[in-house]
Amino acid sequence: MTENKTPKESVTLTDNSSGKSIELPLLAGTIGPRVMDCRSLYSQTGHFTYDPGYTSTGSCRSAITYIDGDEGVLLHRGYAIDELAEHSDFPEVAYLILKGELPNAEQKTKFIKDITYHSMLNEQISFFYRGFRRDSHPMAVICGVVGAMAAFYHDSTDINDPHQRMVASYRLIAKMPTVVAWAYKYSLGQPFLYPQNDLSYAGNFLRMMFATPCEDYKVSPVLEKAMDRILILHADHEQNASTSTVRLAGSSGANPFACIAAGIASLWGPAHGGANEAVLQMLGQIGSVDRIPEFIKKAKDPNDSFRLMGFGHRVYKNYDPRAKIMQQTCHEVLNELGIKDEPLLKLAVELERIALEDEYFVSRKLFPNVDFYSGIIFRAMGIPTQVFTCLFALARTVGWIAQWNEMLADSEQKIGRPRQLYVGSAPRKFVPMGKRA
Repeated sequence: MTENKTPKESVTLTDNSSGKSIELPLLAGTIGPRVMDCRSLYSQTGHFTYDPGYTSTGSCRSAITYIDGDEGVLLHRGYAIDELAEHSDFPEVAYLILKGELPNAEQKTKFIKDITYHSMLNEQISFFYRGFRRDSHPMAVICGVVGAMAAFYHDSTDINDPHQRMVASYRLIAKMPTVVAWAYKYSLGQPFLYPQNDLSYAGNFLRMMFATPCEDYKVSPVLEKAMDRILILHADHEQNASTSTVRLAGSSGANPFACIAAGIASLWGPAHGGANEAVLQMLGQIGSVDRIPEFIKKAKDPNDSFRLMGFGHRVYKNYDPRAKIMQQTCHEVLNELGIKDEPLLKLAVELERIALEDEYFVSRKLFPNVDFYSGIIFRAMGIPTQVFTCLFALARTVGWIAQWNEMLADSEQKIGRPRQLYVGSAPRKFVPMGKRA
């Protein structure tokens, strides 16, 4: 097929085999490239599009997050991520992502109170945790617990009731810190800690993670701010694999707890939520600064399986705007904890410097991404690698919930049903057992 744009803001496609032409409208968003509306393509031509990974396919309209990967831009409801990370806190950003506008003082106070007083889990859920093996992966635990919440909070599973959708949204955002912290505590064999209402969202999470009943726990303001910033940086990221999974599950009318559990399962994949753990493994493999040239050479070798983890991004073809903030946060955390000679940090800084000066990486726009430093931060805080992706899920819950709510309110929303290019056997006759070769 050949393609050319007409003055009527449409695209004309010509099927060279039949000579038939059709005109498909071009749709314009607020910013970003226009998209070709191909919903009538099959009915007019008998053809589907083929787009593995949906890299050139828009699956929905959304007003939540915008990414310009070429320019390194990330906006939530029009606000740049660096401004939000510098001037806001996570509850304020959560309100923005959910409701579309930054809250005033009264709205923020009420929102924080509503979230805070939903943070406890039904006491019976504590027995549900005890059904898991002690050495279960924390992601398996939180996926199971979140999915099971529909059995405990069935008064907020009617997706056709706006009030129930709101209650479910607040419950999920409020309870995820408790869900994640309890999964960590269970893996250690330590008692669960209940939420404390006088603490911030991030501070309460840190306390439930690291406090014990034996002594008082004082939340470090620096670590609290760092955790809050990490949550902001991971709150939403447009139509990635886990968000698309939430929308796809939700398109069938599934309850919100099932949809978020589906998102957690998708996030668990190492190509999505496990990248910061892979960065730590890579730095450990390199071992020391003087071995960096050796591994840079291996990364350039197309016949070598080694890859520089934490560099480059599926969407960003420029410096990930979140990475600069994460680098600053990393230094703040290490200084607060008195870790002045952290070998992995020195290694990471030098690796970043060399890669950014190397023509091979620069020409391919393989810049550090948000995962490059986050693993070092988590490690410094004492968070084990198995819990890294759980923190990602905790932060991303607000984005998933906002996307789910937006999808349900979209008049164009339909149950997801991708097409396929069938490459199996052509029709053939059934062969009885006795006549098979």
